[in-house]
Amino acid sequence: MVKKKSEIPFFFSPVQAGFPSPADDFIQNKLDLNELIIKHPAATFFVRAYGESMKEAFLTTGDILVVDRALTPADGKIIVALLNGEFTVKRLRIKKNTATLMPENPDYAPISITPEMDFEVWGVVTYIIHACTH
Repeated sequence: MVKKKSEIPFFFSPVQAGFPSPADDFIQNKLDLNELIIKHPAATFFVRAYGESMKEAFLTTGDILVVDRALTPADGKIIVALLNGEFTVKRLRIKKNTATLMPENPDYAPISITPEMDFEVWGVVTYIIHACTH
């Protein structure tokens, strides 16, 4: 299969979030979002998030997660996991020989992973695509 590039204009000059600055009237480059956000194409998938457990990580219902299965899950990374037959997205905490799935919302409890649980990490979240609804 031939990969078709999908390049979008990319302005070299950053956009000021404070006071405006004079804008450049030309495009500096083209940007292929696949090249920017996908490092391992054969091991990457997208999934839409649902729920409020990660809201303090700015991950909300409807966001699209870019998940890379080629990356090794590590302490502090946001992961997508299969836990007892259900998918979840949480921050992974590893201390000594224990793993805990940490929500980013105080209304939700951490989940300590035990040997009795059916648990599998499906990948590490590398990007969150968040729609601006304002």
